[in-house]
Amino acid sequence: MATDELSSKLNRRLQIEEGEHDPVALDGAHENGAHEKAATTSADSELGAKLQRRGELNEGVGEHLQPSMKVFNPYTEFKEFSRKQIKDMEKMFKQYDSEKDNFIDLMELKLMMEKLGAPQTHLGLKNMIKEVDEDLDGKLSFREFLLIFRKAAAGELAEDSGLHVLARLSEIDVSTEGVKGAKSFFEAKVQAITETNRFEAEIRQEQEEKKRQAEERKQRQAAFKELKSTFK
Repeated sequence: MATDELSSKLNRRLQIEEGEHDPVALDGAHENGAHEKAATTSADSELGAKLQRRGELNEGVGEHLQPSMKVFNPYTEFKEFSRKQIKDMEKMFKQYDSEKDNFIDLMELKLMMEKLGAPQTHLGLKNMIKEVDEDLDGKLSFREFLLIFRKAAAGELAEDSGLHVLARLSEIDVSTEGVKGAKSFFEAKVQAITETNRFEAEIRQEQEEKKRQAEERKQRQAAFKELKSTFK
């Protein structure tokens, strides 16, 4: 009986090889084959779409899609602070951004607090970052750094919090009352105009200072040339 079954199987295989019968796949193998075929088709379709997109860009048909990025301007977003205050904050931020990647990470914040004479625990440092870490990347951008001083000026920081200590020891005076502190709409409008005028005055002052420095450099260069010519 076993011999007859073996003979039947061999005969079946010979018929398949000669093309007389199609091989019959098992249900499981057929199902796996169907899934693999569907996955391959999907991958081929995605690859084809990417290649077509690249071809359109190369031919100038399609347009490059740039991610939408909002430009951060500290002077317009943090109007409650003067330009000098923001520049002081920026100077402090860059001072402790030792890796120069425009972020202050946990280790850099640790060094900052130690330099300020208020060392924090590892958990304390993490909580400091967490309080203003809007994008949840575990580090402080310059904008998030400015938020510390905004919260400090608005009295939103607990006195025993690490951020309050940072703002207090930074020697940057943020005890200024912005438009939010106005008691009425009229006072708020007057305050807004005052802030705008102050902002413009600071810009003019900076421009005049740069102009004065340029003039001094020009005079020094002229004096040097005159002195040099006397020795010829």
